[in-house]
Amino acid sequence: MKLNRSIGLLALGATALTGFALNAPTSEASSHREAPGITEDPTVDCTDVYAFVSPDDPTSTTLIANYIPLEEPSGGPNYFKFSDTALYEIHVDNNGDTQEDITFRFEFTTTTKVDGTFLYNTGPITVGVDDYDGLNVVQRYTLTRVDGDRRTGTQTVLGTGLLVAPNNVGPKSIPDYPALAAAATYSLPGGVKVFCGQRDDPFFINLGRAFDLLNVDAVLPGGLDSQAGLAPDQLAGFNTHSIAIQVPNSMLTSSGALVTDASDPAAIIGVWSTASRRQVRLNRTGGRSAVEGGAWVQVSRLGMPLVNELVIPRSNKDVFNNAEPKDDAQFLGFVQTSELAGVLNALFGVNVPAGPRGDLVTAFLTGVPGLNQKGAACEYQRLNTAIPPTPPASRSRLGVLGGDLDGFPNGRRLEDDVVDIALRVVAGVLDPTFNVSPNNALGDTVVQNDRPFLSTFPYVALPHDGVNRVHQ
Repeated sequence: MKLNRSIGLLALGATALTGFALNAPTSEASSHREAPGITEDPTVDCTDVYAFVSPDDPTSTTLIANYIPLEEPSGGPNYFKFSDTALYEIHVDNNGDTQEDITFRFEFTTTTKVDGTFLYNTGPITVGVDDYDGLNVVQRYTLTRVDGDRRTGTQTVLGTGLLVAPNNVGPKSIPDYPALAAAATYSLPGGVKVFCGQRDDPFFINLGRAFDLLNVDAVLPGGLDSQAGLAPDQLAGFNTHSIAIQVPNSMLTSSGALVTDASDPAAIIGVWSTASRRQVRLNRTGGRSAVEGGAWVQVSRLGMPLVNELVIPRSNKDVFNNAEPKDDAQFLGFVQTSELAGVLNALFGVNVPAGPRGDLVTAFLTGVPGLNQKGAACEYQRLNTAIPPTPPASRSRLGVLGGDLDGFPNGRRLEDDVVDIALRVVAGVLDPTFNVSPNNALGDTVVQNDRPFLSTFPYVALPHDGVNRVHQ
């Protein structure tokens, strides 16, 4: 049975989608600075994860994990970079047992050509023979596929010595940034593509007002959609560091084949990212580098957007970052009751469904029935790889809420407006009783990213440069 793209909201059922109530627009920009511990280690702070069927190659899936929140493009002379002492990983569970079956591991190494200068680049940065001419601080990485357990499974090196695209210093230093980015985009054996480097932060939100004691604007005639663009995207002008990998679907599915029937459970995968550091760090004097050793310890985790900020209380936020999906039963109590729904009702008089809401458990921990539900309960992004991408002109920024089945929460595309989706569903729009104004018109009026996304891999927009960036 093929899934019908015209499936409506209520056809999916309140039980299926009300889990969006976990994801409200009062976050720190999806998953930027989401837990006390990770705020002290921003190079391994995963800000967003995206998983979607590649729009220009539906036989493949693109996985993106962004790290380092709120990168100021002019932040030199020691510009942002991936940590050389961390493991960055994107995990895939393809059999529904809440444990990784495939891991893509990224390990970075930085070298400096000339130590006797403070400059990041000693001249204009251009594509050279072996790396980038003019770039003084060069970062490379090794990409390894691990089958089975992330630490003990079978390892296959897919690429080594791969260049990281440099930071976008400014037009004098970088006359042609797209050329530099193209040189850092690799086609590897097996049909895998990969890119690592600086990009525009693709998340969009009216961030300042969201955290100024939870502002929710009054709804004017026509709803907030009629006011689109009136509020600033307060992540505009900021960059992030992207890890992007495009993989043939046949390498990701449990059957090991390209699945085209959306009703076949083999088409559904679970995706999340992590970052890990060594267990022991010994700081040394005299400017000498610290010595690190011991087992790898997970310090950052991200699957669905906004969860750690808004579902997990402060006392458990670091615990969540250390936990694996197989251990998510410990967070069940936080899922069953929507604190945010109560806040909307108490502060703004929005009539919302009463708790406790078992429907949240269904959507948050098991996926949407008939769309991407598979396997045991846990928190990660679920993607049905057999649902083809919607043509760009027909896409809805509201994803499944807008009748667009290849959008959030069936994975997550770059343009999916998880802020507005979340706010409307926490207000109960999937229940006809609550699918009324103002519940079905809430939003922050920020409806798109400040820069257009690319039509080809790695899809994330080019980064802002350090001279011309503009913060809204």
